[in-house]
Amino acid sequence: MYHLTRCGGTALCMFVISCNEDPELVRKHGEQEAEIAKLKGEITLMEERLKYLPPDQSSELAAAEQETRKLEAEQKQLADEVTRLEEEKDELKQQYEDYRRKYNVR
Repeated sequence: MYHLTRCGGTALCMFVISCNEDPELVRKHGEQEAEIAKLKGEITLMEERLKYLPPDQSSELAAAEQETRKLEAEQKQLADEVTRLEEEKDELKQQYEDYRRKYNVR
Protein backbone atom coordinates (compact mmCIF):
# COMPACT_ATOMS: atom_id res chain seq x y z
CA MET A 1 0.00 0.00 0.00
CA TYR A 2 2.82 2.35 0.89
CA HIS A 3 4.43 1.64 -2.49
CA LEU A 4 1.21 2.45 -4.33
CA THR A 5 0.81 5.71 -2.42
CA ARG A 6 4.44 6.59 -3.05
CA CYS A 7 4.06 5.91 -6.81
CA GLY A 8 0.87 7.95 -6.89
CA GLY A 9 2.63 10.78 -5.06
CA THR A 10 5.52 10.67 -7.50
CA ALA A 11 3.13 10.77 -10.43
CA LEU A 12 1.28 13.72 -8.91
CA CYS A 13 4.58 15.57 -8.38
CA MET A 14 5.63 14.92 -11.99
CA PHE A 15 2.27 16.17 -13.24
CA VAL A 16 2.54 19.36 -11.20
CA ILE A 17 6.12 19.93 -12.31
CA SER A 18 5.28 19.30 -15.95
CA CYS A 19 2.42 21.78 -15.80
CA ASN A 20 4.89 24.47 -14.78
CA GLU A 21 7.47 23.64 -17.49
CA ASP A 22 8.46 26.19 -20.03
CA PRO A 23 6.68 25.57 -23.39
CA GLU A 24 10.00 26.04 -25.20
CA LEU A 25 11.58 23.28 -23.11
CA VAL A 26 8.61 21.01 -23.75
CA ARG A 27 8.93 21.65 -27.51
CA LYS A 28 12.70 20.95 -27.44
CA HIS A 29 12.08 17.81 -25.42
CA GLY A 30 9.59 16.60 -28.03
CA GLU A 31 12.05 17.36 -30.85
CA GLN A 32 14.80 15.51 -29.02
CA GLU A 33 12.56 12.50 -28.48
CA ALA A 34 11.68 12.51 -32.19
CA GLU A 35 15.38 12.75 -33.11
CA ILE A 36 16.24 9.91 -30.73
CA ALA A 37 13.51 7.73 -32.25
CA LYS A 38 14.77 8.55 -35.76
CA LEU A 39 18.37 7.71 -34.85
CA LYS A 40 17.33 4.46 -33.16
CA GLY A 41 15.54 3.51 -36.36
CA GLU A 42 18.65 4.30 -38.41
CA ILE A 43 20.80 2.23 -36.06
CA THR A 44 18.40 -0.69 -36.35
CA LEU A 45 18.50 -0.41 -40.15
CA MET A 46 22.32 -0.30 -40.17
CA GLU A 47 22.54 -3.30 -37.84
CA GLU A 48 20.22 -5.20 -40.17
CA ARG A 49 22.39 -4.32 -43.17
CA LEU A 50 25.52 -5.42 -41.30
CA LYS A 51 24.01 -8.87 -40.83
CA TYR A 52 23.99 -9.39 -44.59
CA LEU A 53 27.49 -8.18 -45.44
CA PRO A 54 29.48 -10.68 -47.47
CA PRO A 55 32.21 -12.48 -45.54
CA ASP A 56 35.66 -10.94 -45.41
CA GLN A 57 37.64 -12.18 -48.38
CA SER A 58 40.90 -10.35 -47.77
CA SER A 59 42.80 -13.60 -47.11
CA GLU A 60 41.58 -15.03 -50.42
CA LEU A 61 42.54 -11.79 -52.13
CA ALA A 62 46.04 -11.92 -50.63
CA ALA A 63 46.43 -15.53 -51.78
CA ALA A 64 45.22 -14.62 -55.29
CA GLU A 65 47.65 -11.69 -55.44
CA GLN A 66 50.51 -13.94 -54.37
CA GLU A 67 49.52 -16.54 -57.00
CA THR A 68 49.34 -13.76 -59.60
CA ARG A 69 52.87 -12.60 -58.75
CA LYS A 70 54.09 -16.19 -58.99
CA LEU A 71 52.44 -16.69 -62.38
CA GLU A 72 53.74 -13.37 -63.67
CA ALA A 73 57.30 -14.37 -62.67
CA GLU A 74 56.83 -17.73 -64.39
CA GLN A 75 55.46 -16.03 -67.51
CA LYS A 76 58.47 -13.67 -67.59
CA GLN A 77 60.84 -16.61 -67.20
CA LEU A 78 59.13 -18.49 -70.04
CA ALA A 79 59.14 -15.38 -72.26
CA ASP A 80 62.89 -15.00 -71.62
CA GLU A 81 63.40 -18.66 -72.48
CA VAL A 82 61.42 -18.28 -75.71
CA THR A 83 63.55 -15.26 -76.66
CA ARG A 84 66.75 -17.22 -75.92
CA LEU A 85 65.54 -20.21 -77.96
CA GLU A 86 64.57 -17.98 -80.90
CA GLU A 87 68.03 -16.44 -80.84
CA GLU A 88 69.59 -19.92 -80.71
CA LYS A 89 67.37 -21.00 -83.62
CA ASP A 90 68.43 -17.98 -85.69
CA GLU A 91 72.08 -18.73 -84.91
CA LEU A 92 71.71 -22.39 -85.88
CA LYS A 93 69.86 -21.40 -89.04
CA GLN A 94 72.71 -19.06 -89.96
CA GLN A 95 75.28 -21.81 -89.28
CA TYR A 96 73.28 -24.18 -91.48
CA GLU A 97 73.14 -21.63 -94.31
CA ASP A 98 76.89 -21.09 -94.00
CA TYR A 99 77.44 -24.85 -94.08
CA ARG A 100 75.21 -25.21 -97.20
CA ARG A 101 77.11 -22.46 -99.00
CA LYS A 102 80.52 -23.87 -98.01
CA TYR A 103 79.76 -27.45 -99.06
CA ASN A 104 77.22 -26.70 -101.73
CA VAL A 105 74.47 -28.78 -100.15
CA ARG A 106 71.13 -28.72 -101.88
